Amino acid sequence: MRVSFDLDEVLFVNPATHKTEPPLAFPLNRIYTERLRLGTPELVKELQKLGYEVWVYTSSYRTEKYIRRLFRHYGVRFDGIINAQRHLREVQRDQKTILPQKMPTHYRISLHVDDETVICSLGRQYGFRTYQLDAQDDDWAKKIIERAEEIKELERRITEAQTGGKEGNTVE
Repeated sequence: MRVSFDLDEVLFVNPATHKTEPPLAFPLNRIYTERLRLGTPELVKELQKLGYEVWVYTSSYRTEKYIRRLFRHYGVRFDGIINAQRHLREVQRDQKTILPQKMPTHYRISLHVDDETVICSLGRQYGFRTYQLDAQDDDWAKKIIERAEEIKELERRITEAQTGGKEGNTVE
């Protein structure tokens, strides 16, 4: 199961309004000026330990290389990164109808964490599950893990119902 996170206002937050991880040491703090929400590295590692793939899905134009390097300094490695360029190339492509900025279902993402109400509300219309996170919340990581576990159980039950309770339908 895949869980994705938006960057701005979700993982990257303003230290005036949110608790943050310590800034990187000089000179890295001049290259990577974003501040991580407190608990981000531990949450990503815990989700991965629980068997989840953890992705970034952002509408920003930061490069995948920049995002990977920034998080590597915090000991975090993502399983996948979708930025605005990749989304436009792989999701929007040459379609005349403008699609939402994020389409987690295109990447088989089971849960997307975002701060934008519009993205979260589009989940029902486009068939993806979200968790809306914006304000400072000391229990944010615990709540996201609980939501991911709920979805994992729901998906397990759906798969079980589709297969009649059998893991694999084999013919003998």
